[in-house]
Amino acid sequence: MPAENKPAAPSSGLSPRQQKWFASVQASLERDTGKTLDEWVAIAKTCPETKPRAQAAWFKANYGLLQNRAMHVLSVAFPSAENWAEGDTLRDALWTDPQSRAILDAVQAAATTLPEVVMGQRKQFTAFSREFQFASVKPIKGGKAWLGLAVATDADPRLEVAKNESWSERLKSKLLLENPSAVDASVKRLLKASWERS
Repeated sequence: MPAENKPAAPSSGLSPRQQKWFASVQASLERDTGKTLDEWVAIAKTCPETKPRAQAAWFKANYGLLQNRAMHVLSVAFPSAENWAEGDTLRDALWTDPQSRAILDAVQAAATTLPEVVMGQRKQFTAFSREFQFASVKPIKGGKAWLGLAVATDADPRLEVAKNESWSERLKSKLLLENPSAVDASVKRLLKASWERS
């Protein structure tokens, strides 16, 4: 897609609800644990683990810090690991295949016609949210992509159950997109139905 026709990515990768949630996690951290965020970051930097899930498990086992707080501390301690604010960098690193990137652009163009949509980039997928995440798209081998949706599989016979995906648990189904033209009127209807649930 030519640059002048490419949909612009919103600057923030978090919806207002997500921003409020992160602020509440940070605000309650010191109150509930007796340690400041800076103190937790210093502890995180002593963790012998290198992968985020293993680091979160280490926090729980050694300090009783649960998943949400552990991941927040880790995102501050190791910002390059999963920094949602670096959307363009993460997006370019993930969407290297031109065909897959064209699928992303087609999904983005369709999703962002809906009101109040926030596009956020994660390490393994690109998310679309309003109040909650309603869709995600991630590249797979062969220039294809999975589209995750917040609708049940009975919404369309082509939908499969979304199992063991890294995106939100709210996304109950997924659809294989083989090329950008697969983002047709029926996919746009599914995106809208998912958006209505967010």
